[in-house]
Amino acid sequence: MAAIDEHAGTVRIVPLTHEHDDYLHDESRSRGEAESISFPTTEDEVRSILRSLHAAATPITVQGARTGLAAGAVPHGGHVLNLSRMNRVLGMRRDDAGAFFVRVQPGVILSELRKNLHARSFGTEGWDDVSLQALHALADAPEQIFPTDPTEASACLGGMAACNASGARSYTHGAMRQHVSALRLVLASGDVLALHRGGERAHGRHLSLTTEGGQTLEIELPTYVMPACKNASGYFVEDGMDAIDLVIGSDGTLGVISELELALVPAPAVTWDVSCFFTAEHDALDATEAMRSELGCAAAIEYFDGAALDILRRQRTESTAFSSLAEPPADVACCVYVELQCASEDEALAELTRLGALVERAGGSAEHTWVARTELDREALTFFRHAVPESVNMLIDERRRTDPAITKLGSDMAVPNERLHEVMDLYRTTIAKAGLEAAAWGHIGNNHLHVNILPRSAAEYAAGKELFARWAHAVTAMGGAVSAEHGVGKLKRDFLEIMYGRQALAEMARVKLAFDPCGQLGRGNLFGEELLDALRQAEASALDDNAEKGGA
Repeated sequence: MAAIDEHAGTVRIVPLTHEHDDYLHDESRSRGEAESISFPTTEDEVRSILRSLHAAATPITVQGARTGLAAGAVPHGGHVLNLSRMNRVLGMRRDDAGAFFVRVQPGVILSELRKNLHARSFGTEGWDDVSLQALHALADAPEQIFPTDPTEASACLGGMAACNASGARSYTHGAMRQHVSALRLVLASGDVLALHRGGERAHGRHLSLTTEGGQTLEIELPTYVMPACKNASGYFVEDGMDAIDLVIGSDGTLGVISELELALVPAPAVTWDVSCFFTAEHDALDATEAMRSELGCAAAIEYFDGAALDILRRQRTESTAFSSLAEPPADVACCVYVELQCASEDEALAELTRLGALVERAGGSAEHTWVARTELDREALTFFRHAVPESVNMLIDERRRTDPAITKLGSDMAVPNERLHEVMDLYRTTIAKAGLEAAAWGHIGNNHLHVNILPRSAAEYAAGKELFARWAHAVTAMGGAVSAEHGVGKLKRDFLEIMYGRQALAEMARVKLAFDPCGQLGRGNLFGEELLDALRQAEASALDDNAEKGGA
């Protein structure tokens, strides 16, 4: 099967066979099914493919690097549109204030962009004069970085925008949304929306958008109020909102992001990493609260509980790949990791002194504190931090050999600042009562911990899923979010209903249908097909009734 476009030529849509098995799953370990797949390299090719699939209303799942943890890129029938070959940096600009912006295709990998920025070197084929001038200015400017930093640096930028990814430095720099200044969105029909920050805003909760093809979209935004904490749960909505923010975090349900413009920031002059170990979890929580109020240049505040540290200790002795891991001190219960980003070494030293004082006040000690000031030492601590989720994945993969039904259960919930102790108590008491094995780590500075249930049997897996549903209710009651950074995808859509309610889901689904009337894109993400189909049938019935009345 092929699709023809006057600009793109022939674009191949091929049957999905066993050769494409990797494209049926993502890092969630969930597996889907599809009939066909394509690998466009340009926006014109994306438009051609979508047009060819539109008449039959073929379901379409958009993919990038498939590093997501919520199964958003796992296909649910139909076609897989994989954007990994749309991996070019298209240009850059510098505004009147001296800030730099880089324009990329959605398949550009985060680690590659970081390398380009560090080297101040890009492939410039096809760049215009404005871009070349900005690149020349970049060579003489302070080093620039893109600050969003999910654990998986192999993530692609389009996928990061689709789920509003964040990572450790979101404590200071916020999530992906804050750093996207423009994007192009190809609708299921093949038409295109070009959105620029500050350019298209809602009037209250009504948004009116015009495509490049001249179509006008009238969108009634949902009425729910988002929680006052880190949040990547469903569509971003607020009165008078910027239209671009609706697309970011929409889990591939509204359109296909074909291009992004990203705002860069100057690299910090000095970065030091500090690991603070505590003998009691309560002390670590107290220290975290003090860090939030007393530290001025903490870019990240991360956490590892005792179970996570024990997993690292085992990996260090059992796997040669982890033999270089620093060994946590004996008899410690947990670790709080802080990244300091400062303007000078004097400022960093003053901040380190404040950190040491508050750690001791909370029950920690200088003896149980690691400080990394050199690049080599910082790499060692980064390896330590990233080894935790990798080690847990390896543990679960080993258990799956005994029982294929087993998989990791990782939470992604966040609560407001004043609820940190309360939510930790919830996790600890319910896990202990259920008799489950678990390990917790993550972004404690945002009260956003990844509590991972590590099932040893299918029965424990089922018990873990029940526990997560209980947590979703409790976290919602605390004013929290059921997904703080991984998006909702297919795995957490039941939690989304718990958080916002059935009526809010229907309002979200109507937003989707305003962009995608046939409901083709991201089927199964955010809400089930049944809800979409029911709304479409209701709208069709209403149109028929109006037609009959008109005829009468």
